[in-house]
Amino acid sequence: METNVSDGDMQQTLKTRLGDDMVLTDPAELLRFCRDWHGDVTSGAVAVLRPRSTEEVSAAVKTCLEFGLAIVPQGGNTGLVLGAIPDQSERQVVISLERMNRIRKIDADDFSAVVEAGCILSELKDAIAAQGMFFPLALGAQGSCRIGGNVSTNAGGINVLKYGMTRELVLGLEVVLPDGTIFEGLSTLRKDNRGIDLKQLFIGAEGTLGIVTAVAVKLMPNPDQVATALLGLASLDDAISLYRRARRDCCDLMSAFEFMPPLAFTLAREAIPDLPMPIAGDYPAYVLMEISGSGLVDVSDLMERFLEGVMESGLVLDGVVATSHAQARNLWLFREGMNEGQAKRGTHLRTDISVPLSRLADFVRDAEQAVLDVVPDCTNVSYGHVGDGNVHLNVLPPAGLSPQERLDRITAAKYAINAVLDDYSGSISAEHGIGRLKREDFEKRLDPARRGLLSALKHAIDPTLMMNPGCQLNLGRNS
Repeated sequence: METNVSDGDMQQTLKTRLGDDMVLTDPAELLRFCRDWHGDVTSGAVAVLRPRSTEEVSAAVKTCLEFGLAIVPQGGNTGLVLGAIPDQSERQVVISLERMNRIRKIDADDFSAVVEAGCILSELKDAIAAQGMFFPLALGAQGSCRIGGNVSTNAGGINVLKYGMTRELVLGLEVVLPDGTIFEGLSTLRKDNRGIDLKQLFIGAEGTLGIVTAVAVKLMPNPDQVATALLGLASLDDAISLYRRARRDCCDLMSAFEFMPPLAFTLAREAIPDLPMPIAGDYPAYVLMEISGSGLVDVSDLMERFLEGVMESGLVLDGVVATSHAQARNLWLFREGMNEGQAKRGTHLRTDISVPLSRLADFVRDAEQAVLDVVPDCTNVSYGHVGDGNVHLNVLPPAGLSPQERLDRITAAKYAINAVLDDYSGSISAEHGIGRLKREDFEKRLDPARRGLLSALKHAIDPTLMMNPGCQLNLGRNS
């Protein structure tokens, strides 16, 4: 139901119903919940609700339903597609899961853990590691992002090659549905074939079908042997050839295979000035490769024998292998620091694209040329996860432009890249989700059958369209 209650009255009603401790209304306190990760967009909300338990989430949802308030679920607010910040400040509340951060159980014999949605990813990983196990989800934002958001966006990261997306790490979910009902699905069974796997409806749904409140995750043996190498190559084509050979020779022990352009080092050192250069030469393409294992496997020997072969063949021109954890961390800082370096250059186009692996090099070449054709004064930065066909082709406008000039170039570059992407039958979102930022581009590419299924699912589970309206699909409410 819709109401004509003023914001002030509604805020007081929420406090009366839910308690002052759960409800934030001061604009200064709301700001961090209503601004995106990069600070490009700032909005507002009627209130931010911060429940401490699943039952309090349920009570909050029922109250919002009663008063016609739409809900934007939020974890760590580290998303990149505006999926977790409100866009209708007078009609929406944010439900933040940040206070629901308990690890309910870690079971070493079952290789599983049950954790509340607000638990920070790095804290979960540390707690699991302390018990001799490993949770492989690894993201640049893992010190801030929360596991519920990871599930809701089906996050990817650097270990997808070996362990898969978040979807493949989830055993069970607890979810508060749009009517306040609690779906209890926290099973840790590996095999459970009792009909449709309902948890899959909520993984990657970005909070449009319900609020994930707890997650049962799959754990792995701790990879106590890790070998990390940074390699210089003559081209991205050679990087693809190197990946094929590594996939054959290193098999499932290869956990990461990232490609970077030479500009990555410049950008990383703009963000981290004292970062030491690991390779003396300057090469057209770089690969950051990691293999990992545990038990009786000799990972260091495998890396040494593999690199000996590819360097003898001339496929790899130069390289360095980390001899300590600290050196490995410095190599990864170039991959992570380049993102911060791009941010320091101002608002820019960030893409998250996947294409068939066999066509990745051709796509990058064609898409970069398409960008230069329409915005020749901009800089292309292409990098990503070779093994899963995911490339981030970002476009940096030159310094000194007005905000509108910068936006015009970003828009032109996006359309140019997407036109090439369509020719390659690729995806506009490999791992970041759709949110509000990519909704229009997503809807343009939906065939009638898929749109019909998505719409029917949304209306069946959330008939009042109260749950994160305007995210992923435009179905009418608050949009």
